[in-house]
Amino acid sequence: MKIQLNTDAHIDGTEALAMQVSAKVEQALARFSEHITRVEVHLGDENGTKAGQHDQRCVLEARLEGRQPVAVTNHANTVDQALQGAVHKLARLLDTTLGRLHDHREKAPAAPVPEMEPPPP
Repeated sequence: MKIQLNTDAHIDGTEALAMQVSAKVEQALARFSEHITRVEVHLGDENGTKAGQHDQRCVLEARLEGRQPVAVTNHANTVDQALQGAVHKLARLLDTTLGRLHDHREKAPAAPVPEMEPPPP
């Protein structure tokens, strides 16, 4: 699972931040790693230099093997809180999405096996 960090002009996308974000995302989504090819993390400060509540935004987009990407957004007071909330939302979404896929495969009736005719004598 590859993790790509994108930040806006108001958040300093340092190597330390990238490592911290990657560690949190990998830990939270480890059980889905065989289904996820890439996670894009978008961090932004919606108010820029102005102070405000819930102005830190984290968007997570997970690219799933053989499926359409899924995305979640979370707003919070700090970048860390926004990331934590988004990771939690994404884990729930993946539980639902991949759980449905797994349930659907289990419930699908097996294709009937045609009866074979005995070979001619």
